[in-house]
This record gives sequence, C-alpha cells and structure tokens, in this order.
Amino acid sequence: MRAGCSADVEYDGLRRQPAAEELLGPKELEPAVTRPSQPIVLDITVPVEGTDQRIEFNHLPTLRDRNSQHIPFSARYAARVVELKRDEYPRSNGYDAEWLLNGDMGPHPLWLLEDLANDLDLRPGMRVLDLGSGKGATSVFLAKEYGVQVWAADLWIEPSEAAAHIASQDVDGVVPVKAEAHALPFAQGFFDAIVCIDAYEYFGTADGYLAYLVQFLKPGGQLGVATPALRTEIRDLGYIPDHINKLVGWEAIAWHTADWWRFQWEITELVEVTAARLQESGWHDWLTWAQAVSEHRGSRDGALDMLEADQGEHLTFAILAARKPAA
Repeated sequence: MRAGCSADVEYDGLRRQPAAEELLGPKELEPAVTRPSQPIVLDITVPVEGTDQRIEFNHLPTLRDRNSQHIPFSARYAARVVELKRDEYPRSNGYDAEWLLNGDMGPHPLWLLEDLANDLDLRPGMRVLDLGSGKGATSVFLAKEYGVQVWAADLWIEPSEAAAHIASQDVDGVVPVKAEAHALPFAQGFFDAIVCIDAYEYFGTADGYLAYLVQFLKPGGQLGVATPALRTEIRDLGYIPDHINKLVGWEAIAWHTADWWRFQWEITELVEVTAARLQESGWHDWLTWAQAVSEHRGSRDGALDMLEADQGEHLTFAILAARKPAA
C-alpha cells in the first residue's frame, strides 16, 4: 500500500473484492510508507457475514501470516495502482483482472485479441484454432464473446492445466490440445479461422510457414495475428537497440514492422491481406500490463526495464489479418 492510495482486497473463498474506499472512503496513510516491507495496520472494522474484522495490510505483498486470527487475504497486490480497464477494450473489461494475471504469459492477451477481432469476421458456430493459446484466456474470450468453437493449442501448457484455468469461467466450447506449431493434429480445411496472440513470432517468420498453416483453413477462412513489432526494421536500424537486446537478444529479429508482414504474406498469393497495422497504443498497453504483473507477483516484471527505456520509440504490436481465397 502506498500513502494516499486506496486498497483493493479480496476475501479468500468468498470471491468478493470490495475496494477499501468503498468501505471507508478515501484515506491517506500517516506516516507515509518508507520501505516496501513496512507493515501497515489500519484499525478499522469491516462487516463480513455479521462479524467485524480487524484488517492488516502490507505494501507488497499482503502479509498473510499476520492475519492468522482473521479471514485470510489472497497474496495479490494490496494496492491497485494500475487500472486494467480501458474504454478502448469494452469486451475485455468484463474479465477478472486476477484471473488474467494468474494466467500471465505475456502482454494483456484480451486487449490484443479484442483489437485484432475488429479486423476479423467471427460468427457463432465457427471453428477457430487458437494457436499458442497459453493457459486459455484468449480461447475463453473467443468462445464467450463470439460464440465460436475453439481448439486451444499450445506446446508448453499441458491441456489439463489449461482446462483448470478455463473451468472457472463457466464457458463451453473450448477444447485444450497439446500441439507443436509445425505438427498440428487437425484435418486440412477444418477451421473457419485461426488466431494467434503473442506467439507467431516464435515460428511464423519462416518463409514456408504460412503455406503450412493455411492448409488448415477452409476456403475463405481467416487468419489473424497479434505479434510484437518494431516501428523500424532492425535491418534498417543496423542494430538491436540495447534495451531490447538485454532482454531478448537476437530473438528481436522476429519483431517486424507491419509492412514487412504485409509483403511476406502478399508475395505468396496464398492469402489476401485485409489488415496490417501497428498499434498506436501497443507500447503503452504492454507497459501497463507489465506494471500490473509486477504488482500482482510482488516482484518486478522482466520486461519493465525494456519498456521504460523504450518510451514507445521502437516497441509496439503488429495487428495482421488475412483471408484464404474462396476458390
């Protein structure tokens, strides 16, 4: 908790998350917090099922063991400094921030997907491959928001782990699958759409990969990708900027501009590119997510140094959409 900031707490098991200002009104801490490990005790009473409770908070994280005589609190960040609701992403606003943060595997997946979906035509009943689906947040979003059937394919997350993460969201129509991107266990022409959020950079830059992937699309099927991007090609810069090189090294050569992707896809004549653009908010969204992850974990996210040094000069995301010819 920081002086002048309201707390955001959750009662374990009860799944209720009242903000402290709703219970108490805004409060300023006196004296101010002087170090991260400093305990803070607020002598307040909060009615919980008819029982007044004395609550103790800590800066990062909440000290569960100091609450041993009372209702325990989760180990999520005690002070909500970063806001994960945006007017630009109204559909994403309906999803629990803690559930998303617990499934963290990269920048806010729903913000990326919601933006990408504006360039796709997703309709109820479609069969969609969510390629590189992680723990399944994007698959849940696709099923809930668009009524599609989703095959959630990932190499690193076991289907049982993904299924457990998905289960809390009360959604049907998501099938977790363990699959490697070059050995997909599906019939040709099976999917109406394939989406890939923050994963395509690991396998999709190879010249022959698009030809492999579109085999799994029906004629007229859609491909949508959101992938880390640079505003200027590394080839044109002549170097990898130091702050990027420190985090990802040579892997940054897979972070291309939207124009690079447009040419890479169009030259094959395998698809019609319907969108290839850089997100104007990509760097800021990524920074906001990294800050939230840091608060949630109680430790600094590995991407923060890179993002803070960049200040939006190089880093963003590319939003790409294409359609396989109908015949």
